[in-house]
Parts: sequence; structure tokens; C-alpha cells
Amino acid sequence: MPATRTALVLAALLISAPAPAQDPGPLLKFNGKDLDGFYTYLHDHKYEDPDGVFKVVDGEIRVSGKELGGFITKGEYENYRLIAEWRWTGEALPPRDKAARDSGILVHCVGKDDAYGGHWMQSMECQLIEGGSGDFIVVSVPKGEDLRLSSRVRKGGDGQWYFTPDGSGQLREFDGGRINWWGRDPEWKDVLGVRGPKDVEKPAGEWNTMEVVCDGDTITNILNGQVVNVGLASSVRKGKITFQSEYAGIAFRRIEILPLAAK
Repeated sequence: MPATRTALVLAALLISAPAPAQDPGPLLKFNGKDLDGFYTYLHDHKYEDPDGVFKVVDGEIRVSGKELGGFITKGEYENYRLIAEWRWTGEALPPRDKAARDSGILVHCVGKDDAYGGHWMQSMECQLIEGGSGDFIVVSVPKGEDLRLSSRVRKGGDGQWYFTPDGSGQLREFDGGRINWWGRDPEWKDVLGVRGPKDVEKPAGEWNTMEVVCDGDTITNILNGQVVNVGLASSVRKGKITFQSEYAGIAFRRIEILPLAAK
């Protein structure tokens, strides 16, 4: 084949060849400057924040915890991997000033912003609390959304339910309450600075990475690279995401919501 014709054929093939798949990038990413992509809601002040409960300082979203509420994504998401880097920033505040530092990430948030207690949406909570980070809490209200989440669990001597990572536990459905992560200390006490012998969470002040993978009706909590809890058959698969303010100082320096690959 003459060289000129060969060049034309190759050019045609290059033009007709499909372009390589592009990385879609994050669905939402904290920009390090402001709360673009989020809004705030507080128990007393609703959509206003006169006391500066939520501030962006030095590339971090700092939450004072002074008032119950949270900062919330404006959009709804499904089938994603949430990556959040967070740390405790100070002491707990009254009325929990002597209690374990407490916050959480609420996924699949549905309904009104004040449905639960006047400050949170109905949702599936990935708990952030000293000694219990990675627990699930089904945040439901009477006559509200029919929220249910199942997990493979065992009943501890304390009467609570613990996720079994080897799959040996019974499959149980929850319409409220807590599903403890597999290593939560059965002797856990609600006191400031509490830690258990199997804790994956780092000590207060150090950065942690929580990944929450929402894949269809399954929710997987991964703390500092370890799978700590798995929820199955979630009755909701889509919703907003809330980062709580709950009487403890907490900071987030990275928040990314990444789409899962299509199956």
C-alpha cells in the first residue's frame, strides 16, 4: 500500500477510535475555602449560623459543636464512596462536657431537615464517637420514613448487637437503634477520652479517615483502612449527606464523594 494511502487509513482509524474513558472525578469535593456545595442547619437558628458553629479555617471545616445540627450536601447521592478525613479538635461541650466526644456522618438523608429531634434528617448514621466510630444508627422517627437496615450480628453479653466481620452472625433487621462495629469494647463507658483495646480510631487530635461506601442497598464503613461495619438491605439508597454538630469540636480537612464504577 502506498505510503500516502497508509497514512490516510491510519488517520481514519484514529479519528474513528473511541476516546479513552475519562475519570469522571468527584461528585462533590470540599474546596478548602468555603462551604460551596453544602448548607447548614441548626436546632435553634435553622438556616442561620450567628455563632459561627461552622467555619472554614486553614483548609479545614471546623465544627464547634455548640449547637445540634450539621452541614449538609445540597445534592442527593447514590452509589458512591465518601472519603472524609477528620479529627477531634477540643474538649466536649455541655451538656456532654464529661462524655465521649460525639459526632457522625448521616447518609441517605431524607425528609425534613428537622425531622429527628428538631435538628437532623431521617437517615443511616455512620457514627463518629470515641470508642464507637463506625457504628451504625438508624435515625428514624415514628410515622416517618420506613427506615430499615440489616447486618450480620451477634448479641453481646451487654445485650447490644455487634457486627460479625466473618459473616458468622445472624442476619437481623433494625428499624432503629445501633449496630456496633465489630471491635467496640463491651465495657465502653460514655466518658471523655474513652478508648477500647481494639479501637481503630486514633487518639483525639490525630487525623482519621472514614470511608463510607454506599453500593445499592449495602453500606460499608471503613475506618483508617479497616472494614469495621457493613449494613445490608438498606430501605433507602439515596439521599443527602450530613456532617453532624453534636457538642464536640471536630474538623474535616478532606471530603470527597466519588462515583462507583458502573456494574
